[in-house]
Amino acid sequence: MDFPNKKKFDLNGPNPRGGAKASDKDSNSDAERLVSAARVDEDSEIELKLRPKRLAEFIGQTKAKEQLAIALEAAKSRGEALDHVLLFGPPGLGKTTLATIIANELGVGYQQTSGPALQIQGDLTAILTNLRERQVLFLDEVHRLQPVLEEKLYTALEDYQMDIIIGTGPGARTHTLEIKPFTFVAATTRPGLLSSPLRSRFGILLRLEFYTDEELLFIVERSAEVLGVPIDRDGAAEIAMRSRGTPRIANRLLRRVRDYAQVRASGIIDLATAQAALTLLEVDAHGFDELDRRLLRTIIEKYDGGPVGLNTLAAALAEEQDALEEVYEPFLIQIGFLDRTPRGRVATRLAYQHFGLEMPRRTSSSGTLFP
Repeated sequence: MDFPNKKKFDLNGPNPRGGAKASDKDSNSDAERLVSAARVDEDSEIELKLRPKRLAEFIGQTKAKEQLAIALEAAKSRGEALDHVLLFGPPGLGKTTLATIIANELGVGYQQTSGPALQIQGDLTAILTNLRERQVLFLDEVHRLQPVLEEKLYTALEDYQMDIIIGTGPGARTHTLEIKPFTFVAATTRPGLLSSPLRSRFGILLRLEFYTDEELLFIVERSAEVLGVPIDRDGAAEIAMRSRGTPRIANRLLRRVRDYAQVRASGIIDLATAQAALTLLEVDAHGFDELDRRLLRTIIEKYDGGPVGLNTLAAALAEEQDALEEVYEPFLIQIGFLDRTPRGRVATRLAYQHFGLEMPRRTSSSGTLFP
């Protein structure tokens, strides 16, 4: 559906909690990675076309969908605004898609902005005071919202009011602005950075998990149908298997394999074509690219499998610590190839097996050998 009075703010500004600007959130190398879950410019137009419009069309995230479906039905039956929703989890799993689905299901307006885009109180005041009844306001990267604006948001979320100060000095006075009841949907990849007062304002907290290969298979087949790409089930399964549990990566790989099929094959994506294309793209059976393999091999070959500290590992790979911690490591930990320990990062048995290496036997402080 078309959303009335839809606006999108995309200004870049400094990170109020420290670090780089919004445009620099991911390292340059990550922006160039085919298997990066971070959104790149070429993804935006395609994602709009592939994005499901209704909750019934949304694949995966069964628990989150069930909770959301109940809350939506209850809100619609009462004719009230939905409770405020916090969506959290790794990038590329559908947080923005779920926000638009919430607006679609409620039949209300939708407005989107992001934490780094809001720089002054006037920005937040203008957005909140222009919201329509029961409208959905989606704030991406909520963990990067400036603390002073976060405090102003508390009363808006709780009492649908906002206090502003008019004038300066002895003549300054406080004026309370009334805000129409609305639904605040916030998304973050780092829920641990949210303050307790802000987290307590959300009535619905939904964690998005990595997708299974079966769920990604359905997503690849659906995307291929929407894009008009001929594909068989084996070819779709091969793409799904190498998509790191992330729909955004699955759709990106599908487009690259489609290009290969049109230029080097018959135009149809079958198993052989998918394998050849993904081999050429250097995406292996686990969805690892060269950077993933380099990280694991560095730990195994230079540091005897670990433990190795994050600072040391970042220096050895010439990468930023934030990039390692937020971009490279989560998936490797999720599938059991890497462990985080108090002493540092450790390559697991699966990592050794992946490279065809024998895991060394280590000696404990008591002199006992263990694998």
